Formats: sequence, structure tokens, C-alpha cells
Amino acid sequence: MRVKVAYLLAACMVAALSAAGAIQAQRYPTKSVRLILPFPPGGSTDILGRIAADALSRAWNVPVIADNRAGATGNIGAALCAKSPSDGYTLCMLTVAQSIAPSIYPDLPFDPLKDFSHVTLLATLPSLLVAHATVPVKNVREMIAYAKSRPGALNYASTGNGSGSQLMMEMLKLRTGTHLVHIPYKGAGPAMVDQLSGQVHISFSAAISTMPFLNQGKLVAIAVSTRDRFPPLPDLPTVDESGIKGFDGAAWQGMSMPAGVPRAIVNRINADLVNALKSPAMKEQIIGMGGMVAANLPAEFTAFIRTEIGKWATVAKAANVKGD
Repeated sequence: MRVKVAYLLAACMVAALSAAGAIQAQRYPTKSVRLILPFPPGGSTDILGRIAADALSRAWNVPVIADNRAGATGNIGAALCAKSPSDGYTLCMLTVAQSIAPSIYPDLPFDPLKDFSHVTLLATLPSLLVAHATVPVKNVREMIAYAKSRPGALNYASTGNGSGSQLMMEMLKLRTGTHLVHIPYKGAGPAMVDQLSGQVHISFSAAISTMPFLNQGKLVAIAVSTRDRFPPLPDLPTVDESGIKGFDGAAWQGMSMPAGVPRAIVNRINADLVNALKSPAMKEQIIGMGGMVAANLPAEFTAFIRTEIGKWATVAKAANVKGD
């Protein structure tokens, strides 16, 4: 009898908490919400974050205020988000950099899984494997053959040690047994300048910043880094389709919150963002910035980040990649 009573009391408490959470989510938000953007203004994370903030502001009729906290490849802003109150009034953008960080920074001040309530993946941003026009390769097979016949003759640019562009190329090297010389730069701009001049032979570069130079004939697109083709370049094969089966590398951006935010609020924000991402206008904006919409559920986004952490940890260890 006592067991039954205890069970009933526990069930009533769970039901009461669930009801309270649902009511709280219905009323949420009652004041302005802060959105931490862990990169400087003008970049893809900043642009997408502000697009999402605008959509939520219109859905909620309260301001969602963008707060740029750049530094350490996004880790300063991510750490600030992780340490913020779990009251639902702090959002933050996380990127592929935060799934790479545990493998290359031994003293990372946050855990990408334990310290966040993940809301949804917003977009993936494919990179294009590109070569300078003077490099005599037109596809992945030709690039591999050329690199193997001349070990160390080809170099590649990245946006810095431990960056996604380095990890993608190191993954390609590991999968193909090729030797390419790494040239790290402090950002995409300087790397692109040297690639356009021919000092850099190949790179994985963001599609949006690369496409104008394809049209000018200065660079040659070899493949897309993601499993799916990039809609603006429908005839360009993926690395996977080019013979490197299972290859999947991309920048990605998603919305998260500090750990401990009530589940009902997380679900509410997820639903509002997913609804916004379905709109043709927002899809067009994301495609225009070189991305592809990738909305999912909180549990799916958390599982995605876990998979990304494992994938990049394997690459970082095998290639002995260290962060700046």
C-alpha cells in the first residue's frame, strides 16, 4: 500500500512539474533575450545569428539582442554562455569550432555537451575543395594522383591551426594517404589572397567566399565537402561521390543555451526556430550566405554534436593537430 501511495505521489509531482513547465513556456519570454554571438560582426555566424534573432523577435514580440563576444575561435563566447543563468534568457550560437575545441585545447573552460542545453542545428555551410587554376587537377582523383606522385609538392591553406579548414584537409590526407604541406593563416581573407596569387595550391574554402573566383576562372572547384551537393553548384560532386566514401566535413552553426534551462522552454524555442527555418525567405537568406538549412530536434542536435566531437577528435589525434 505504501509503495502505491509513494508511486502516486511521485507521479503527481511529475505531472505538476510538467504542467508548471508548460505554463512557463507559454508565458515565455516576458522580457528581452540575449543572444551571444561568439565571433565578430560581419562573419557567417554573426549574420545567421542575427537572422535567427530577428525571426524570434517577431515571433515573441520582444527584443532578442545580439551580443558579439569574439575571441579564441568562438570559445570565449561559448564559455560565457555556459556560465550564464539557466533561466531561458540567454541564447548562444555554437559552431563546428566548439566540437573541435575539446581535442585541441587541453584547458577548455566548458564541455560542449554537459554545459549546454542544445536547441537546434540551424545550417550547415559547405566548403569547396578548390585549386588554383595553374594546378593541373580537375577532380579529386586527379588531385590524389598528383599529390602521390609528388609528395610534399602541393600545399594547402587553412584559416589557422585547429580550424575547420585544417581539420577537413587533414581528414582528406588521412583517408587518401597523401602528403600536403599545411600553411596556416589568421583568417580566410589572407588565405584567399595568397591562393588567388598562386602561392597556395589547394584549400577547403567557404562556398560563399569562393564562388566569385570560380566564375572568374582564377580557382577551379574540385568537390563539395558535405555529403549532399551544394544547390547553387548542382553539377559539382561531393568528396564522398568522388571516391572518398563517408567523407563529410562542413562548418555548421546552431542555437544553444546554458545547461539546466527548463525543457519546455527549450522545446518552445526549438519549435519557433524550426518554424522560421521553413519559411522561403529565411531559406533564401541562408542559401545566399552559402549555407543549407538543417533544422532538427534538441536531442538530435545534441547527438549531432557528440558525433562531431568524436569525428574531429580522431582526426586531430591522428594528425597531431594543436590549437593556436
